[in-house]
Amino acid sequence: MSITPKSPTAMANAIRALAMDAVQQANSGHPGAPMGMADMAVALWGRHLRHNPTQPQWADRDRFVLSNGHASMLIYALLHLTGYDLPLDELKNFRQMHSKTPGHPEVGVTPGIETTTGPLGQGITNAVGMALAEKLLATEFNQGGHTIVDHHTYAFLGDGCLMEGISHEAVALAGAWKLNKLIALYDDNGISIDGQVAPWFIDNTPKRFEACGWNVIGPVDGHDVDAVDEAIVKAKLSQDKPTLVVCKTHIGKGSPNRANTSKAHGEPLGADEIKLTRDTIGWLHEPFVVPTTAYADWDAKAEGEKLVAEWDERFAAYQSAFPELAAEFTRRMAGDLPENFAEIAVESVAAAHDKAETVASRKASQIALEFFTAALPEMLGGSADLTGSNLTNTKSTPAFRVDADGKVVTTETGQIGRHINYGVREFGMAAIMNGVALHGGYIPYGGTFLTFSDYSRNAIRMAALMKLRVVHVFTHDSIGLGEDGPTHQSVEHAASLRLIPGLDVWRPADTTETAVAWTMALANKHRPSALLLSRQNLPYAPKTDADVITQGGYVLAEPSEVGLKKKPQAVIIATGSEVQLALHAQTQLAIEGIAVRVVSMPSTTVFDRQSLAYKQSVLPAHLPRIAVEAGVTDGWWKYGCAAVVGLDTFGESAPAGVLFKHFGFTTQNVVDTVKVALGRRR
Repeated sequence: MSITPKSPTAMANAIRALAMDAVQQANSGHPGAPMGMADMAVALWGRHLRHNPTQPQWADRDRFVLSNGHASMLIYALLHLTGYDLPLDELKNFRQMHSKTPGHPEVGVTPGIETTTGPLGQGITNAVGMALAEKLLATEFNQGGHTIVDHHTYAFLGDGCLMEGISHEAVALAGAWKLNKLIALYDDNGISIDGQVAPWFIDNTPKRFEACGWNVIGPVDGHDVDAVDEAIVKAKLSQDKPTLVVCKTHIGKGSPNRANTSKAHGEPLGADEIKLTRDTIGWLHEPFVVPTTAYADWDAKAEGEKLVAEWDERFAAYQSAFPELAAEFTRRMAGDLPENFAEIAVESVAAAHDKAETVASRKASQIALEFFTAALPEMLGGSADLTGSNLTNTKSTPAFRVDADGKVVTTETGQIGRHINYGVREFGMAAIMNGVALHGGYIPYGGTFLTFSDYSRNAIRMAALMKLRVVHVFTHDSIGLGEDGPTHQSVEHAASLRLIPGLDVWRPADTTETAVAWTMALANKHRPSALLLSRQNLPYAPKTDADVITQGGYVLAEPSEVGLKKKPQAVIIATGSEVQLALHAQTQLAIEGIAVRVVSMPSTTVFDRQSLAYKQSVLPAHLPRIAVEAGVTDGWWKYGCAAVVGLDTFGESAPAGVLFKHFGFTTQNVVDTVKVALGRRR
């Protein structure tokens, strides 16, 4: 039941004043959207949002996502006013170095921020992931008479979010999944940076959402707190559909000369206009001064403590009735792996080592996944309509489905679906996985072809920025996919992904390296990973120590292993399918008396974090280095390579074997390249 605040007008004006003051002081920012959405915020945050400012990570809190993240002063004002650890000095320090109020909201920087937003469209897509996680966790953990997962996900979004293509992907999936606890409030003000959006944004947004299976309410007057409140009340009654509340608003509400113009969007109002705005809205206080009555109206600490106390009581009863489930819920929401994860990982790597099969690394990935998904119920997989190619499905992960009433379908043994058919929606899949990871309770992974990582790249970047444990399974990693041709053959993608700070990129060469890559991806609680996997079969590369793979790069074969009792004269560095090529070249060179060390480097990003001493032990400075990878050469020169056998053009359409020969990925070409690097004639 909604709670009527004492003075909604004063509450909204407190947001408007703080927003325009902070932007003015920073001489940078976006005052218009916070001023326009202030009344919407009063309705949601003042009357509905279940949260506790003193415990921002309370498991059953409602999630709030500001998808139009440029309106960051809205949420900073809300967090400050409701009682989060965000003092007024931080608002005065808006957009300044090391403040808790960066230009766009950043998770992990500001208490109460649920996700990093700014790239439009991704916030609402994150919210879809959060709502999905809530729905699955509720199905998995709530037991008869005991409800411990029961919260809503709310999102504010604007015209820009709806113009971005990713919003179509997210909205369609939210409707298909019947995420009834997802409520989006659309700030429909008709203004963007370039002015009135009418000439280029003619979508019938309500009809679009209805067509995707949403409940649509409105348009309502976004400045009528009671009307927005009533709309949210109705939205919360939905049992089988997400809800869009269309709120008609005025950007820069209260500003006599800037309201309803693009001038209110992304620049300070200016001292004179701020004075006029204060007079217009009746806010007779100095900059950054909020009266105690407004603070009292906004203060959410007491109500938040009450909500948490009630939930704690319910959880204690749940814990008494279902101690194992309660412990599992606590572990998973904390993001901790099972205590026996090390044993699970060892078993997976040992199985890969024992099988020593000649299989594609995409199949090796599925072999590893069979072990991990059976042991880790928090693993939530999927594919962008390429399940049979990505091999992200396992015996332990039935398909996720909902019935006509919106309930999650479970198996005869009570299992929920843990493999998601995302459809052809790579970008949406990546951002939804970010939302799932942010919510907690699941470790998301999803597959597509490596070439299509371009579609999802910005969401991958956001995962790295937010330090999320998300795993991208990218198969068909090179010209080795063959006849589909250059549109599908990855050339620059491995190098491009390696450039993203905080993203671990793995290109394993066989079953063991693939199992280790999965182990590392799961063990890294604060780092996303990308696994680049082959379509073509790769022979097992014998090795004595699987642990060394965790260093990212390691000595796979010394000259002695091919019968040459000499110190190495050069080093061949290779990844993925090209490791076998390096080993064949090593053998042929040994016949000619040339001693070569082969280094397998499944992850340059991990190798680069190792100690200087270790890196020098693998790649001695005095030895010429030759890199071999079926991709662009640029990234390899940083290792001081004398030569790189790579591919700086697009591929061709032909069988894989023909392509590798055509582009010089042959034993003889590697041998000749090593000889040239050593100053010998070819």
